[in-house]
Amino acid sequence: MLYFFFSTLKIWYMTESNYKPFVHRHFGSDVHYMELFQSADIWLMRNDFTFEFPRPSMPNVVYMSGFQCKPSKPLSKELEDFVQSSGEHGVIVMTLGTLVEELPEDIAEGIAAAFAELPQKVIWRHKGKRPSTLGNNTLILDWLPQNDLLGHPKTRVFVAHGGTNGIQEAVYHGVPLIGLPLMFDQADNFVRMKARGVAKVLDIATVNKENFLEALKEVLYQPSYREKMKKLSSIQRDQPMKPLDRAMFWIEFVMRHKGAAHLRMESYKMSSIQYYSIDVAAFLLTVILLVFTIFISAVKFLLRKLFYRNKVKKE
Repeated sequence: MLYFFFSTLKIWYMTESNYKPFVHRHFGSDVHYMELFQSADIWLMRNDFTFEFPRPSMPNVVYMSGFQCKPSKPLSKELEDFVQSSGEHGVIVMTLGTLVEELPEDIAEGIAAAFAELPQKVIWRHKGKRPSTLGNNTLILDWLPQNDLLGHPKTRVFVAHGGTNGIQEAVYHGVPLIGLPLMFDQADNFVRMKARGVAKVLDIATVNKENFLEALKEVLYQPSYREKMKKLSSIQRDQPMKPLDRAMFWIEFVMRHKGAAHLRMESYKMSSIQYYSIDVAAFLLTVILLVFTIFISAVKFLLRKLFYRNKVKKE
């Protein structure tokens, strides 16, 4: 019941305000976006069980995790020269996505100071004020070719915020992670990576030079992080067909057969009361209360009879 209540609140106050205008613009004002969700023949999910915890799913759910992942391309000459200058120590790549332009100054100073103490070279996407503690080993860029850097053989660690794209690309290329989740599903994504032993996760609110440097050294110098990530990468790549090809097949399948009703459960036709068995629960509760009431009434009746009989005998 609590899950149903909070899910409904989320739909009303968060999801509906974003989806409703889009649906009305493209499908008409008389169409509710929940109707589109319920009538979907195939669901394309941007994850799989390399990433997700095992769970049951319906036959009309198609997993296409890593569809955007691809082999890396050569870096620009300037970037390649910087990467090669790292020698045997390799490179650390850091980016916190496009939604966060800059970090608080004290956090950025601590991160830069930690990087400065390492022998590795660092490529950091950062648009804020240039930290005063920045070392000569750190290159700051407004934008970086994330996939191409992750696929470079000299990349040792990826410091990331936990967006699905970045994590899937790190898995694809076998690069262990340090997580600084900021919002949305990012912390949840890193829970899965941490459970697989391929990530060290820090709280962005408490990050400082000391704990960030400790995390960097742990992931850099404990072989288990890289070994487990390489295994995860091997599992992700070992598929009978590419994720995007699988998605295209099922899209065309639905088009060829005018739908895929045979893969759908009938539960989508049920009301919330039926789906969550609220009517059944209410009936059972009524029966239990009725039986309890009858039992209490019977006990009271027997006690009154017994009390009356004892009273008559005394008189």
